[in-house]
Amino acid sequence: MRIDEIRDPSFLKDMTLEEIKDLCKDIRTFLLNSISKTGGHLSSNLGVVEISTMLLKIFDAPKDKIIYDVGHQCYVHKILTGRAKDFHTLRQSGGIAGFQKKHESIYDCWEAGHSSTSLSAALGMALSRDAMKEEHHVIAVIGDGALNNGMAFEALNHIGELRNNLIIILNDNNMSISRPVGGFTKVLSSIRTSDLYIESKSDIRNSLMKSKNGKILLEKLIKLRRTIKKKLFKDSLFYDFGVDYLGPIDGHNVYELERALQMAKTHHGPILVHVLTDKGKGYKAAEEDKNGDWHGVGPFEVESAKKLGGVKDGYVSYSQAVTEYLVKRGESDEKLFVITPAMIAGSQLQEFFAKYPERSIDCGIAEEHAVTLGAGLANGGMHPFVSIYSSFMQRAYDQINHDVARMNLPVVFGVDRAGIVGEDGETHHGVFDISFLRSIPNVVIAHPKDYAELHGMLETGFNSHCPFFVRYPRGNTKRMDVSTLPNVPVGTFEILHKVDIPKLVVFTYGEETVRMVEIVREQELPVIFVNARYLKPLDEAMLADLLQYDCDWLCVEDGMLIGGLGEALLGYVNDRGVSKRVHRRGITDHFVRHASMSELRNEENISGEALLEAIKELIA
Repeated sequence: MRIDEIRDPSFLKDMTLEEIKDLCKDIRTFLLNSISKTGGHLSSNLGVVEISTMLLKIFDAPKDKIIYDVGHQCYVHKILTGRAKDFHTLRQSGGIAGFQKKHESIYDCWEAGHSSTSLSAALGMALSRDAMKEEHHVIAVIGDGALNNGMAFEALNHIGELRNNLIIILNDNNMSISRPVGGFTKVLSSIRTSDLYIESKSDIRNSLMKSKNGKILLEKLIKLRRTIKKKLFKDSLFYDFGVDYLGPIDGHNVYELERALQMAKTHHGPILVHVLTDKGKGYKAAEEDKNGDWHGVGPFEVESAKKLGGVKDGYVSYSQAVTEYLVKRGESDEKLFVITPAMIAGSQLQEFFAKYPERSIDCGIAEEHAVTLGAGLANGGMHPFVSIYSSFMQRAYDQINHDVARMNLPVVFGVDRAGIVGEDGETHHGVFDISFLRSIPNVVIAHPKDYAELHGMLETGFNSHCPFFVRYPRGNTKRMDVSTLPNVPVGTFEILHKVDIPKLVVFTYGEETVRMVEIVREQELPVIFVNARYLKPLDEAMLADLLQYDCDWLCVEDGMLIGGLGEALLGYVNDRGVSKRVHRRGITDHFVRHASMSELRNEENISGEALLEAIKELIA
């Protein structure tokens, strides 16, 4: 059977394990050929080919519920559940998503794009199953990096207390996106090097359960077995949580997987199957990657491993632009610390980490900890910079509010991937941070239009002695001369184009401002164009001056309209009893789907073309 002819996983039931091994090879080839054209999450999916295949062979999905933590490693699951024929549309507009999606298939029972939710979700599904007196398995597949997150530990603790039947597959590849960190990683490392230990099933359980004395004996045997297991097993972490343990086993050996999964299938209570895998298995460039370069990729050549596209000469990504500022500042500021929650590669912080290792902190997938760690450093007199994706920062809202802003601590935040990000879809768009940050006292929110203004804002942030958030998008910016940093005082806007008698005042921020101002000038449009580079506080002095013009205002933003800049401008004019029409363009009350950034900007009416059209309509 050709891979793209697979319609459901039922055919796996009749396959021998030798045939499964050949199928896994074919799936890896299919993944490489497909992802090399569309881009996507490569290494993680190459690493779970055997796990995903054997789960669908041993269990009875969709009756049995299989949850993939984060969800970016569900490609094999999608292929084997009938979506291989659509894989050429992966992460494309109107195509299949790069994460599990309930609307796509009955085999996708859960949706996530952030780590460490699977155990809580699985426990909830198990409780629901038991309350409904249903008979099916619930399986959560979680990586060693995701298990570092506090939410996973909270769930693990609860799972061990309640003791419902639940299977956890710990996919241990000693990588998250890049190398994982922390004490738990050391625990897993000790397990990896311990003797292989596999828990045996008691053959007499059923017979002993038939009598009162048998039940008493069974209880004593179980206690004895657990005592022996704890003696045999060198690290009792999972037992201490109340979760039985099986492993470690070779996650690429289908024979070992079959035995382990069959044991787990008949196990009573929660059990964790510890599976060792190689991230990037079967593709040399991905196997040898230690920095996460092949975790998520754009199009590439399979044979040469050459990545296609790239950054134009003279341009750098915004993430790299931030790192260039930090590296330079690190030379004179010995109190500068840089913190990231497992995103060294994603936020392109490698250069800083290499040059200043003693002031570089990767705290693993633990956004909440990263923020409060930054607060503690600031409270101790250091100058912390917390680099964090906008979509991940929302997980640390309480820490920003309670631990940073409430004490007005000088933590500078680099809000990476702010705004629409494209193909990763609903869970990854950075469109909520303005709304939830603006309501918090003491914070400053800035968004630069270019490389130089970004550096100037970062400098202002470190000199402001308050919680300071600098947003920057996914994308590239032209490198500029910053030998003299531009002055970007807190709460100041910048007029980029002005006419004596305007028919419209336009407010926007970010990289679109530069391109749009050029068009406005070329077409000699009668508008005042404002770079609203501070989302909080507003430039009230400039706004007061702009109220003198008898014309409407237009605000265009790449965040949610609810709680956004446009709403702030409406509040400003309303509070002053001014009759002023404020038109708003932004993201309405919905989750933005996956597609290219240009397609989504057009769809949401916030592209440069849409802005130009809106301007012309309003000045007509």
